[in-house]
Amino acid sequence: MLTLTDNAVAVIRNLTEQEEVPAGAGLRIATDPTAGALTLSLAEQPLDGDEVLDRSGARLFLDAEAAALLSDKALDAAVDENGRVQFAVGEQPV
Repeated sequence: MLTLTDNAVAVIRNLTEQEEVPAGAGLRIATDPTAGALTLSLAEQPLDGDEVLDRSGARLFLDAEAAALLSDKALDAAVDENGRVQFAVGEQPV
């Protein structure tokens, strides 16, 4: 199962706890077959078939393919000096 670093938890909670974001929202990771990539977006709720991860209030929704691709990975996040959020996928710590 995908794990979240403490930084990722903090960033996801920060994004989803903003006033304009509905309660229960989360970050959704989905596969984009046309681009051969993963997409990230804020979602009000999971879609049918999504795997839901909740760590300390940071909600993450993964479509089935993304969940399978990331099952042995860790999601990290950082905010740069300009306030831009960057997510990175890496190996889970041993």
